[in-house]
Amino acid sequence: MKVVKFIPAAWLLIVGTGSAWIAPLAAQSPSAAGSPPSVAAVEKQQEKVFQITPLKPITELRREALAAKPPVEAGPFLPPDLVDVTTYDPNIRLEIRYATSRDFLGAPVYSEARAFLQRPAAEALARASRKLRALGYGLLIYDAYRPWYVTKMFWDATPADKKIFVANPAEGSRHNRGCAVDLTLYDLKTGSSVEMTGGYDEMSERSYATYAGGTALQRSHRELLKNAMQSEGFDVFPFEWWHFDFRSWQRYPILNLTFEQLDSSQLSKPHP
Repeated sequence: MKVVKFIPAAWLLIVGTGSAWIAPLAAQSPSAAGSPPSVAAVEKQQEKVFQITPLKPITELRREALAAKPPVEAGPFLPPDLVDVTTYDPNIRLEIRYATSRDFLGAPVYSEARAFLQRPAAEALARASRKLRALGYGLLIYDAYRPWYVTKMFWDATPADKKIFVANPAEGSRHNRGCAVDLTLYDLKTGSSVEMTGGYDEMSERSYATYAGGTALQRSHRELLKNAMQSEGFDVFPFEWWHFDFRSWQRYPILNLTFEQLDSSQLSKPHP
């Protein structure tokens, strides 16, 4: 790969065949130790971002996906019970990449930076978060519930040789059911996201949950996250260290509600 240009805010754009990396030239200053860091402090810890060249323009992908229909399923299913995951534990932070241009498409696909899960999955996530808090770590969420039309956008945008990293809309994604979450660890004292073997949404073998490369520290972080999540009923997706499926995902239907449709009057509240 070769460096092709510098872009603002001390970021370097490195371009390869059909994909690109945006990497920081200098580390951001961590927040002061003490109380849990703010969302802004967490989001300052910028990591390199893997990007592809979408097969179609984003506006065209969105228009086609919104006009399409999700697959018909026989059921029976439990009624959806989506909740805002941040209401379950104060140390769960958000960095919703798909609400920004720092995603693998290089353009936002969400209008809001929000994260929802089915209630049992959110409760399990909060338990995992509390276990990690005792070890000095918090959970940083990249994505959770994803409307079906966004899954179709991802599939239609992605070259054939990288489709193992995106869900087939003909089958739907566990994200569409509100039962999958993309996440990493961050240090509670500094607000920095920890080093992992690969970047979020990186379409390479470094993303595999069993990748043997990287440093011992990176692999230990990956194992810590996996063990905490598995202990509360989540399974890691073999090709993505950050993706975890709640084990009851089959019991919920594919949903295609936009974030705008999931307003406060429709969302469930945490149980006291």
